[in-house]
Amino acid sequence: MTEAASPASPWQETQTAAALFAVAPHWLGGVVLRAFPGPVRDAWLESLGSLLPAETPLRRIPAHISESRLLGGLDLAATLRAGRPLSERGLLAECDGGVALLAMAERASRSTVACLGSALDAGEILLEREGVAGRYRAEIGVVALDESGDGEDACSPVLQDRLAFHLDLRDIGIHDLDDPGPDPRRILLARERLADVSCDDDKLQALIAVAMSLGIDSLRAGLLALRVARVSAALGGRAEVSAEDLEIAARLVLAPRATRLPQPENAAEPEAPEPPPPEPPSPESAKDDSAESEGDDRPLEDRVLDAAAASIPAGLLASLKAGRDRRARSRAAGKSGAVQRSQRRGRPMGAIAGDPRRGARLNLIATLRAAAPWQPIRRAEQAAHATTAPRVLVRRDDFRVTRYRQRAETTTIFVVDASGSAALHRLAEAKGAVELLLADCYVRRDQVALIAFRGQRAELLLPPTRSLVRAKRNIAGLPGGGGTPLASAIDAAVELVLQVQRRGGTASVVFLTDGRANVCRDGSHGRDKANAEALAAAPQLRTTGALSMLIDTSPRPNPGAGQLALALGAVYLPMPQAQAHMLRDAVQAGTGGRSRSGS
Repeated sequence: MTEAASPASPWQETQTAAALFAVAPHWLGGVVLRAFPGPVRDAWLESLGSLLPAETPLRRIPAHISESRLLGGLDLAATLRAGRPLSERGLLAECDGGVALLAMAERASRSTVACLGSALDAGEILLEREGVAGRYRAEIGVVALDESGDGEDACSPVLQDRLAFHLDLRDIGIHDLDDPGPDPRRILLARERLADVSCDDDKLQALIAVAMSLGIDSLRAGLLALRVARVSAALGGRAEVSAEDLEIAARLVLAPRATRLPQPENAAEPEAPEPPPPEPPSPESAKDDSAESEGDDRPLEDRVLDAAAASIPAGLLASLKAGRDRRARSRAAGKSGAVQRSQRRGRPMGAIAGDPRRGARLNLIATLRAAAPWQPIRRAEQAAHATTAPRVLVRRDDFRVTRYRQRAETTTIFVVDASGSAALHRLAEAKGAVELLLADCYVRRDQVALIAFRGQRAELLLPPTRSLVRAKRNIAGLPGGGGTPLASAIDAAVELVLQVQRRGGTASVVFLTDGRANVCRDGSHGRDKANAEALAAAPQLRTTGALSMLIDTSPRPNPGAGQLALALGAVYLPMPQAQAHMLRDAVQAGTGGRSRSGS
């Protein structure tokens, strides 16, 4: 049995990836390293550092680095001293020929991701900003440190597509670090051999077929897998890519990118009619295939496909079996409200020209940067008028103010039908759903409100709150029975939504009702008139722009409830015999960032 056939531990696989990446960082793009801060991640980074040549630049990029520091631009201090524009190199240019460590890659801004993607694609940075123009080499490899947990937003797909290796260290413990790693001298020898390594067409076709079998659409994935196979051959001292190198590329590059399970029976069909070879291979053939696995007569494509399938991560394998795309990510409902711009508070998102006297905050650095390129012209003008010029001449057009972005507070409004003989059951389920949502809201800093309607009117039972104790106390004594004033309930929901929006918040509304209105706004009874008033009131909620859902609590789906949901612009969900956890899940799925649609 060859070394390729022997099973490798997860830590050994990550060490193999580190060695391959150290041979050609820019050529392979880099590594998405999914791991929480700790000794295991530190050990992997230390191992990678020991494999890189001593002169290799290694720079750390903060998640919220400014664009001027990343790309370079005007050196403000030097410009103010010299009186003329002077530029400085950015962090990417400083990292040319080395490795950039992107901290908290899952939180990196779009601007940072775009700059890294451009450097990975072109190997250089084209700088034209702040009166400075230049072109700088930036052939870098990137290690994206992804600290996201399960169900959270991960590293940007833009980086994932460009980085060859996707490693997960979360299931590796400190006692699993059983491999000291390869000899750094092998890395230097592999760099010298890499240009001479070749790959024949048959092996290239096998690699492409495996990528197609795994449902990988990106052309970069196949190209990176081929490059990894060539680097593996150079690291092993071979002048040509072998089956072992293809298996390594399939395990480390293709398997983490799989979007469907392979179909091995289709790959085996072309070889089924062929009998096994009657004679052993010739000595020359045996010598040429010395790097292949002994005693394995399967087609090359099948062997590489099996290697990739065996390396698909357990969590990804489970999702593929369930028929879900691994790239589909959902956001929890109420996790954050709508993004709003602000002049005074929130997360900074750059500076723009503006007047600080209108309530915005002056960005002093950006203002000086805007004024610096014009200093020689302005000093000449001042000299022509024989007036004493200040050290820095700043004019109104130079003023820059900071833009801020903040998430609006989210309020989920439950509108509960408390009428009829089944009211107690529905209220119990609504109470359980509110309690479950409040527990989540404690973490997300969201609010929950409750409107109950019965008899002749709707009542705001629970104003927007995060207090679980207050919620339990207010809904405990609500009686059931009586008519269904559905139009009044919609009016109360609209009024509360508008109040939340006036405070700068984001509201979503969840109706729990069978949709059978029988009490009019004036308190009179009449099913036809009450239903007509409810349908007439529904568009008012739709115009507020609030996300809404109608959960039909009838024993069987009621066409009238579906019609009301259409008028409300709400997601319609028939759910007889609803339970608290089902309502909580339905609310999160139906109001969590989805567009409103009538059903």
